[in-house]
Amino acid sequence: MHKIIINGGKKLEGEITVSGAKNSAVALIPAAILCDETITLANVPNISDVEALEDILKHLNAGIERRDNGELYISSNTIENKKIDKKLAKKLRASYYFMGALLGKYKKCEMCFPGGCSIGTRPIDLHLKGFEALGATIKEKGDNYIIQADELKGAKIYLDFASVGATINIMFAAVRAEGTTIINNAAKEPEIVNVATYLNNMGAKITGAGTKKIKIEGVKYLHSCFHEVIPDRIEAGTYEIIGAACSTNLKVNNIIPEHLESLNNKLKEMGVDITVNDDSAIIKESTNLKSVCVTTAVYPGFPTDLQQVLATLMTQGTGESEIHENIFENRFQNLYELKKMGAKVKVDGDRAYIKGKTTLTGTEVYATDLRAGAGLVVAGLIAEGTTVIDNADLILRGYEGIVDKLRAVGADITLK
Repeated sequence: MHKIIINGGKKLEGEITVSGAKNSAVALIPAAILCDETITLANVPNISDVEALEDILKHLNAGIERRDNGELYISSNTIENKKIDKKLAKKLRASYYFMGALLGKYKKCEMCFPGGCSIGTRPIDLHLKGFEALGATIKEKGDNYIIQADELKGAKIYLDFASVGATINIMFAAVRAEGTTIINNAAKEPEIVNVATYLNNMGAKITGAGTKKIKIEGVKYLHSCFHEVIPDRIEAGTYEIIGAACSTNLKVNNIIPEHLESLNNKLKEMGVDITVNDDSAIIKESTNLKSVCVTTAVYPGFPTDLQQVLATLMTQGTGESEIHENIFENRFQNLYELKKMGAKVKVDGDRAYIKGKTTLTGTEVYATDLRAGAGLVVAGLIAEGTTVIDNADLILRGYEGIVDKLRAVGADITLK
C-alpha cells in the first residue's frame, strides 16, 4: 500500500485541471460490451478503478487499447461471457455494471458480489429486482450470482430509492430488451445523463435521462461511437475545498458549474471567496470562515461524496458545523482520523458536529475509504508539521495524478 506524505502549511497558487469523472467512466467502460462494433472513450481518467475494469474486460477477452491522449479503445467482438470471479469483482464496487451489460448483450451473467469502500450497507437488491422485472431469473450461491433470461422484455420499474447504480444497470439490461422499459424514481445525477448519451450515440433509444422518469425502447443492434467522459464534479469540488482551505489564488479548470451548485452555495455561505465562470472556478485566500450545516441528498442535493472532504474545511470555520448524512450510515470514519490531528468532532448516529476554528497538527492517519482519504489530504495541507496518510491506494482509485497536481501548485506532497 502506498503512503501520501504532506508537509503542511504551504499556501497554494496556480491552476489545476479536473480529469474525467470516475463515477461516469466506471459505468461507460462496462457498457462497451453492449456495442456490436467498437467504441472510443475520451477523457478517461488514469485511476486504479479504471485499471480494474480493464482487467475484467481483458478477462472476458475484449480488445482494449489505452492511448496516450487519454482515449480508451474497446472492441467487444471477441468477448467470451465467462464468470467474473471474486479476485476481479472485489476490486471495486462498479464491477456490478457488468451484470447489466452482460445480461443485456448475452442474456446471462455470472459473477461474485462487487467490492468497494466500506462506507455502509450497499445492497444490490434494486438492481436484481430490476433484472427480474425484465424477465431474468437470479440464483445466489454464497457470494456468487447467476443471472439469466431466455429473453428480456420491457417493463415498468419503480425504484424504492433513486439509486445511481441501479438506474444505470437497469438501463444496460433494458437497452437490448424487447419493447419499452420505464424506470420511475430514477436517479438524476449528471453521470446518468452521460451514460444515456453514450448509449444513444451507439443507437439506443433512451429519453428522460436526468429526470425521475427514464424511457428505454429496446434495440437489436448498437454501433460504433466516440464519446467523452464528463469532468469529475467530485474531483472539482475537492480542489475547490482545498483552495478554500489553503490557497492564495487557485483556479480549478474544466468544471461544469451546474454540477457543483450545492457545494458552491455552501462555500459562499462559509465565506469562501470563490468566483465561478463558464468552465472554471477561482478561489482566493479566504479568512474568517463561518460554520455551516450540510444535509446530504441525491442529486441535485449536496453529494455524500463531498461531505467527508468538506468536513475538514469545517474545522477551520468559527462555530459549530453540522453534517446530516442521509445516504450511507458508515461515512463518518474520517472524523476519527481527523480527531488524531486535533479536530473537535462528535458523531451521533447520522449526524456529526464539528467545532472550529481548530489548529490541526500533522500525524499518521489512515484512509478508511476514497473520500475519507481525500479529506485527510486537505487536513494534511492545512496542518502544522508532517502528515502521513496510510492506505493511500484508496485515494488513487478516484483522483488522477492528485500528488502531481497539488505539487504543481505549491504543495509539499509525495507518494511513497
